[in-house]
Amino acid sequence: MSPSAVELCVSAIVFDLDDRLLLVERATAPDVGRWALPGGRVEPGETLREAVVRETAEETSISVVPEASVGWVERIDDDAHYVIVSFDAVTLDRVDPMAGGDAASVRWVPRWEVSDLPLVEGLLDFLAEHGIVAVIT
Repeated sequence: MSPSAVELCVSAIVFDLDDRLLLVERATAPDVGRWALPGGRVEPGETLREAVVRETAEETSISVVPEASVGWVERIDDDAHYVIVSFDAVTLDRVDPMAGGDAASVRWVPRWEVSDLPLVEGLLDFLAEHGIVAVIT
């Protein structure tokens, strides 16, 4: 079966003052139990930046201000076709994130520990390609 439509999604690349990346553990398909950037589908009538703000708050309780687009990825499987645009985002929140929405868990992860987590497919390559994390082989 092939997907019926392309879904536009966003994600946020957010670091705290201790240089830790905000990641969420997915609670729903696809990739249940894997770690990802906070984000999700863009709703009709919503700008990409508005979607970044809403999705990050829903999944983490952290308020962000999106900045520049970092890049995009395309994910296609038997059931869905997603185009995900990732944005650098800043936060002034000094609160601990709380999981919500379709996030089972959320946490700040030191840059050097990101590659130790079971990440969604392609995320580590994307982060390394854009200089967000270094991958040591």
